[in-house]
Amino acid sequence: MTATAAVRKPAPARTTGPGQAGVRLAWLHVRSRRVPAGVLALAVCGGMLHAALHWHWAPSSGPYAQQIPMITEAGAAAVITVTSHSPFGETERAAGYWLPYLRLFATAGMCGLAIALLQLGAAGESLNEGILVLARNVTGITGIGLLCSLVTGGLLAWTLPLGYLALCQYALLQDWTAPWTWPVRPPADRGAWICACIVFTAGLLLLTTCGPRTHLSDED
Repeated sequence: MTATAAVRKPAPARTTGPGQAGVRLAWLHVRSRRVPAGVLALAVCGGMLHAALHWHWAPSSGPYAQQIPMITEAGAAAVITVTSHSPFGETERAAGYWLPYLRLFATAGMCGLAIALLQLGAAGESLNEGILVLARNVTGITGIGLLCSLVTGGLLAWTLPLGYLALCQYALLQDWTAPWTWPVRPPADRGAWICACIVFTAGLLLLTTCGPRTHLSDED
């Protein structure tokens, strides 16, 4: 046997189809943003809402019945906005044009899942104002957090939703009727729906196109 014959040919490289590559990229995107932990946190919010409604931690009717649901809705929105942060930066930029789509589908998916889990937590219980107000509040407050992430970064994007929650709690006690305090408005308030939809749409579009601020020192 000659030395040339003894040399082994290298094994052929394994190729990955575009579908498998896309799935892997999406999975790495959600893992780097701790989306699985976020899903668990949303499930906890749903469990807290169920416990509050089942054991009557708040009145079951009247304006003050919105206090506990409002807290869980703002908590879910804060969780969604924090998942826009990645400790490694946005390394998906190397994947070309996929990053905006990853941001869009991850955020929209988390919003839908948050509404579903909160509705599941309220199943069989008396939820004041119903599922429509719950969906309006979650999406609107999430939009506030997404807008905040453009300035503070995703890791601190929870601050503005919780600040807005405190404002709405005060608005509830003072019986405010302004549409921009949509969490305290009834389902038929068209102005509240318009404000919530505008804020969420603006936040989602800006996050999709620009992304959260990744370094607080970018402008220094």
